[in-house]
Amino acid sequence: MGHDDHGEGLHEDLVRLASRRDALKLFGAGGAATILSALGAGAALARTPTGTVPTETAGPYPGDGSNGPDVLDDSGIVRHDIRRSFGDRRTLATGVPLRVNLTVTDAAKGYRPLSGLAVYLWHCDRLGRYSMYSQAIADENYLRGIARTDADGRAWFRTIFPGCYSGRWPHIHFEVYASVAKAVANGPIVKTSQIALPAAACKKVYAATRYSGSAANLARTSLSSDMVFGDDRAIHQLATMTGSAEQGFVANLTIGI
Repeated sequence: MGHDDHGEGLHEDLVRLASRRDALKLFGAGGAATILSALGAGAALARTPTGTVPTETAGPYPGDGSNGPDVLDDSGIVRHDIRRSFGDRRTLATGVPLRVNLTVTDAAKGYRPLSGLAVYLWHCDRLGRYSMYSQAIADENYLRGIARTDADGRAWFRTIFPGCYSGRWPHIHFEVYASVAKAVANGPIVKTSQIALPAAACKKVYAATRYSGSAANLARTSLSSDMVFGDDRAIHQLATMTGSAEQGFVANLTIGI
């Protein structure tokens, strides 16, 4: 099946431009910061601490064929904007805007960026439901997508802030593959892990009424008690976050594999 990646164009050119030190020369410190914030590339100037990310469970709702439905070989899965279902459905998942920048590096070679890899990323919606699995949205496939890492090792996604459901700290799942071709052919998987979201941003987002139940669920859990992050308090999995609940957030994480 065809897999078109429609993320290129002026937006991507500006992101690449603004992520370089030339942005400071061209626009000044204040102007560059404004551009980076608007484009969701804030982490380009502020590096996230790098470490070998631990392997974690894909969870019960991967959509990769290992537990029920398989979305990886569907035409349309390779994309940056994962908010809308694709194929026969066009439903838009709504919530506080979130851009995820995941930078993949080679832990065995000084954490150099790895280009040309593929990241499959997925997470729950604002009500804590997973497309393809939760009964009410079993016919949807939103909040799932594959993106190729660029020359800086970065795969980016436009999505929404996920909700917090009972028993888990707010998180985002991902799998890393050697290439897009390997990803859409179901493997092999290079790394499976999860991204933990910072408490401060979660509290701001969950104050919104459209995130029903998330604030109460968050109050009943913690990073240290989470079944996935609790072993090391997500030292290599906790994203850095910029933005606001009104304008949206940008989550940045650099990992070593």
